[in-house]
Amino acid sequence: MLAELISALPDGTVVTDPDILESYRHDRAADPGAGTPMAVVRPRRTEEVQAVLRWASAHRVAVVPRGMGTGLSGGATALNGGIVLSTEKMRDISVDPVTRTAVAQPGLLNAEVKKAVAEYGLWYPPDPSSYEICSIGGNVATNAGGLCCVKYGVTTDYVLGMQVVLADGTAVRLGGPRLKDVAGLSLTKLFVGSEGTLGVVTEVTLKLLPAQHGACTVVATFDSVEAAANAVVTITGKIRPSMLEFMDAAAINAVEDKLRMGLDRDAAAMMVAASDDRGPAGARDAEYMAEVFTEHGAKEVFSTSDPEEGEAFVAARRFAIPAVEARGSLLLEDVGVPLPALAELVAGVEKIAANHNLLISVIAHAGDGNTHPLIVFDPADADMEKRAQQAFGEIMDLAVGLGGTITGEHGVGRLKRPWLAGQLGPEVMELNRRIKAALDPDGILNPGAAI
Repeated sequence: MLAELISALPDGTVVTDPDILESYRHDRAADPGAGTPMAVVRPRRTEEVQAVLRWASAHRVAVVPRGMGTGLSGGATALNGGIVLSTEKMRDISVDPVTRTAVAQPGLLNAEVKKAVAEYGLWYPPDPSSYEICSIGGNVATNAGGLCCVKYGVTTDYVLGMQVVLADGTAVRLGGPRLKDVAGLSLTKLFVGSEGTLGVVTEVTLKLLPAQHGACTVVATFDSVEAAANAVVTITGKIRPSMLEFMDAAAINAVEDKLRMGLDRDAAAMMVAASDDRGPAGARDAEYMAEVFTEHGAKEVFSTSDPEEGEAFVAARRFAIPAVEARGSLLLEDVGVPLPALAELVAGVEKIAANHNLLISVIAHAGDGNTHPLIVFDPADADMEKRAQQAFGEIMDLAVGLGGTITGEHGVGRLKRPWLAGQLGPEVMELNRRIKAALDPDGILNPGAAI
């Protein structure tokens, strides 16, 4: 059966070497339930993806789409006897400065798209902390956000169109380089965030903005995480900064252990905020944020308009996850709440950590209420792993109870799927299943993920 697929594709596209298969079994979430695929397929063109899905549909073989494997929710977990379809070799891009759009294949890294469009004085805003290693295809699959989404929005806000291959191998074009287009149902948006369960995106048309201005950066440290969270609510009630990020004490110390940049190890929380408005407006916003931090009890406030100084603190925030990961294996959360509930969520996570005797570090895109609790555990300690799993579920229950969500940008994947119905409810879950069944009636696309 596999020989048929190999013969339909260029030499080297289908890989069966056991050592290579092992490296494609799971994404960064390291799902312990990952299986071993019969093959990894690495196409370069839409037509090759079509051939894979026609073959898979004919033989009822599961296909797990995969970008660069940086996902954090088990969305690219391989299945025994299935196919992992990696888009890593689909790397073409063209930029149209007149329409301010780029047409990119999914294997390009987010950072590579930014670099390509910057040559035309343009900017692609979505910027996950992992932007240097995550792919555009993966960003589309999970509707990724990032540090500047508090002002500029998330991936779906910049996807104008796409080419997608359906489960039966049919390739369709949705949307295009038009800023206004309401013809038909909004199918483009349906595929953004669908985690490879409805089709395989082989090309995406991205909206671009003029290059970002230099930012005024404000950094503040607090003796209380609640005080820092309450400052966020005050700031967002009046202005829209280009960045408003949060790190707790564990993250601060983990980053300081690695970067040695003089961060305050005694602080309970650190905020990294910025305004990229041009001229006096940006300075006024920075001054206002500094005032709010001070009014909410900040122990130290530092402001700078120097790009290198500001970027150093942004780099510290981006490095938080790998820094905390140096202390043990991680279960990574991605829960979000309405901004007024941010302080209650952070306090609740602290209580869950204490109840289970675990280190849980909280970092957050605080300006939009999207937090990333990082549960540290030793997989060799069965009791600790059990407590970590219990804490994982309790944090999601806490977020939903506060009117929030089990995922803001990482996706549901397989790790969070048991909690999805609790957030959506039975009617919406059934609607999701009906859409899935209409586009993938045999259930071959990423079965067990997201829906």
